[in-house]
Amino acid sequence: MLQAFINMWKIKELRNKLLFTISMLAIYRIGFFIPLPGVNQEVLKKSMEDAGGGLGNLVSYMQIFTGGSLSQSTIFGLGIMPYISAAIIFQLLGSVSERLKALKKEGPVGQQKIQEYTRYATVGLCLVQSVFWLRYMPSIGAVYPEYLSSPVYWVCGVLGLTAGSVFLMWLGEQIDKYGIGNGVSLIITAGIIAGMPGAIGMIAGNFSLTGDGGSYDIMTVIFLVISFIVVVAGAVIITQGQRRIPIQQAKHTRGRRVYGGQKSYLPLRVNHGGVMPIIFASSLMIFPSILLAWLAGYFPAGETGFRGVMAGIVGFLNTELGNMEGFIYAFFYLVLIYFFSYFWTTVQFNPEETATNLRDHGSFIPGLRPGPRTAEYLETVMERITYVGAGFLCAIAIVPTIVSSLFNIPFMVTQFLGGTGLLICVSVMLDFVQRIEAQLMMRNYQGFLQNEGGGGKIRRSR
Repeated sequence: MLQAFINMWKIKELRNKLLFTISMLAIYRIGFFIPLPGVNQEVLKKSMEDAGGGLGNLVSYMQIFTGGSLSQSTIFGLGIMPYISAAIIFQLLGSVSERLKALKKEGPVGQQKIQEYTRYATVGLCLVQSVFWLRYMPSIGAVYPEYLSSPVYWVCGVLGLTAGSVFLMWLGEQIDKYGIGNGVSLIITAGIIAGMPGAIGMIAGNFSLTGDGGSYDIMTVIFLVISFIVVVAGAVIITQGQRRIPIQQAKHTRGRRVYGGQKSYLPLRVNHGGVMPIIFASSLMIFPSILLAWLAGYFPAGETGFRGVMAGIVGFLNTELGNMEGFIYAFFYLVLIYFFSYFWTTVQFNPEETATNLRDHGSFIPGLRPGPRTAEYLETVMERITYVGAGFLCAIAIVPTIVSSLFNIPFMVTQFLGGTGLLICVSVMLDFVQRIEAQLMMRNYQGFLQNEGGGGKIRRSR
């Protein structure tokens, strides 16, 4: 591995791509130290740290995509999330809109047009989200009084947050074009990893050998380290896991020669939905509590009546694993993950289209007739492996909450033991290593991923 790391910097083209990617990520982190005008950063940070219930869950969830900037309100306060939301919207619309389906079939030209629509939608989402965020900050006293009635606060705030998110979108595209690729995902990963030193510092600051006074003892630290290694290993296995369907290419006779007849396979990912089912399920469990808490303020106080009912629902949605309500909450959360796993797989994978493409290319699954029978078989296989993938997502999504409740460890620390952030980091890092591996192998260098029984050193061809 050390030799592969050295070889990585010997190739000029690869070295330039890596340095460009690192410099773009450094610019991304510098933006978190440029605050918005008129915002009291100390008050905002304390308010975010003390936030509980639905708002606290929302802040923790948004920090995955913003790198903790909501507690600072910088020009990158919205992060890359508006662009991701716009991309998801158009991806979902692509399965129901005939116009978007037609654009997809046009190839690169159509994809470029969809990308243009996504950029316009990103700007619109940034404007809406920035207005809501700027309206919220005065309610917690995070804005200096002299700026409350000044147009500078609104104009600079809206333009700053919008320009910051659009700039991050541009950074991601530049990494795709001139860097190692997968720019938006690398930006998200950099924001997640940036919170790891703070989590380690929190454990180190509260560590003692005896564990007295609410601090963490040596066994707790060992448990966290082992849990992190095990969960990361499981995430790697399930992310790389595939069900390989054997594919046989039909033979064609032209003159005296016979072409085709090769055997290959169709890889079906076990976790086809990636992190999207957890994202959808978390959003659906978080936003109702915020909405109901906001509506409850418009009704008279009291435990009875409509406000009392809404307060009870909000309390249920904000429970933790420690009582019966917490287990019911976790049950509904896991059910939603299963539902969205099948939903996202249905959106992303079309067995009829796959069967048609196999038939058009002269390929077939041995023992199955091309066409509807092949599509039915692919759909059955996908349903079964999605069940396994969704079960893993449920396990990795609930681990942080269980560890936080049982060992009284802050969620800031336990979020690195599972959930959306860990899955994003694992999948992006695997893709990053594979891209470097492809560059090394293309130039006859031995990469990081060695084959079993791999022999000696591969020499560079002249």
